[in-house]
Amino acid sequence: MLEGFVPFPPEYAAQYRAKGYWKDRALRDEFDDVFRSQGPRVALIDGPRQYTYADVDRLSSNLALNLMDLGLKPLDRVVPTLPNVAEFVILYFALQKIGCIPIAALVTHRFAEISQFTQLSQAACCVYPDRAGDFAFGPMIDRVQTANPCLRLRLVLGQAGPGEHDLRALIDQPAQRPADDWRHIPIDPTDPCIFQLSGGTTGIPKLIPRTNNDYAYNSKVASEVVQVGPDSVLLLVLPIAHNLPLACPGIQGFMFQGATVVLHGNTRPGEMFALIERHGVTHIKVVPALLIRLINDPSITDHQLDSVQLIQSGGQRMQPEVRLRTRQLFRNAFVQENFGMSEGLLMFVRAGDPEEVLLETCGRPVCTDDEVMLIDDEGRVVPDGEVGELACRGPYTLRGYYGVPEYNARQFTPDGFYRSGDLMRKHPSGNYVVEGRKKDLINRGGEKISAEEIENLILMHPAVQNVACVPMPDPAMGEKMCACVILKAGQSLNLGELVAFLAEQEIAKFKLPERLEVLPDFPVSTFGKVSKKSLGEMVAAKLAAKL
Repeated sequence: MLEGFVPFPPEYAAQYRAKGYWKDRALRDEFDDVFRSQGPRVALIDGPRQYTYADVDRLSSNLALNLMDLGLKPLDRVVPTLPNVAEFVILYFALQKIGCIPIAALVTHRFAEISQFTQLSQAACCVYPDRAGDFAFGPMIDRVQTANPCLRLRLVLGQAGPGEHDLRALIDQPAQRPADDWRHIPIDPTDPCIFQLSGGTTGIPKLIPRTNNDYAYNSKVASEVVQVGPDSVLLLVLPIAHNLPLACPGIQGFMFQGATVVLHGNTRPGEMFALIERHGVTHIKVVPALLIRLINDPSITDHQLDSVQLIQSGGQRMQPEVRLRTRQLFRNAFVQENFGMSEGLLMFVRAGDPEEVLLETCGRPVCTDDEVMLIDDEGRVVPDGEVGELACRGPYTLRGYYGVPEYNARQFTPDGFYRSGDLMRKHPSGNYVVEGRKKDLINRGGEKISAEEIENLILMHPAVQNVACVPMPDPAMGEKMCACVILKAGQSLNLGELVAFLAEQEIAKFKLPERLEVLPDFPVSTFGKVSKKSLGEMVAAKLAAKL
């Protein structure tokens, strides 16, 4: 067993096996059946490139053998930071075949994040494009490797330089090993098959171990609720490694059903509409910010979109008027809101729910053995209809973050319920309504930003005495971040200067503040703490007044 991994307690594991949730098979073996049965069907479309299930199997097997020759072995951690391309999918299945653990990094992450992930996981390998826009990854990975001696292998998508291996060559060049060598590698289904990433309320993201058993079930049960069949076609534009696009049901869930996934590297509405029309897309995954862009784009009426049957929205709460407008423009589509967490629990509204339930709630759990409590600050269950913190456990919800026992002691109840930090209330229908959060996160279009992480960086600025980062409402993104600062005597600072300073800290661009408030002092609560609630209300009032 991997040191630092928290397994499911034996009595619960036995229960999940007995009820058929866990099949005790490695994810690679689950998909081996799929590749064999669905061979000639189209699995992936990436621009002009099409891959059948047999193609994905053959290419990922060949890559797996070449990675073995490069020294990768079971339970080695790998940090892929790739865009929405077929090579990500081929790499993902290759890593599963040899029992390596990918870390769900994003192509938008930069030195601060990638170095953290590498250090936290003691990763042996990074995989990255040679460039993303005008950013060259190689020099950054040089520095990551210097700071982390554990990083011994570098794979690049594009032009390989010194010390790098060409990912496409490793996919295409015939391996020297026997074709079935990877099949002899033992994989424990209770081991992690991926590390997803938490929002990191403490400023450092936590690694979320998802096991072969629970991640396969996660995708299978989600594909049932999202009504995926062999003729379904998913358009995937959200970042490919996120839990929702990868597994809820995502790539995994659609491929379990023999369906087709269309990959695309941006969220431009016109390009998305053209792909829907060209490929007869039946399912789209969005966050509300993206859906708002789509339904307000004038070119939407220029395309035939009647093939779309289901629009799955997650990441943040959708306003009822957005749902109603979407129905008018996507005439055959059910807008299915969901609440999900990389840590596990999934909730979906259902097609048969009454109208007021569809408009007000984020759904209900997908599994009858998803155990949900709403608790107060003392850990007591609140009465139905009252707001409490969501705590949960179940067959696909983690029992502990990787390698942080002290943090786990705070985030999990003694009987194994995960304290999510999300505030909810139970609707009379049995569905749940999101009411906010206890954790200090800003939800920018579905991307979670740790306020503490950015505050710690801003405090390094020589002009800043104190800072509090708070969410501010935004009609498109839901929330953006406002940095409220108290300056040192005689100092000045504007937003451009602050953003330039933070850019030098090499963090992902989506984490940069988009408003600056310079204040003489901060409001405090009755306990003497900075009242972020009051700061947020002040910023919202200024925005409403257009100040």
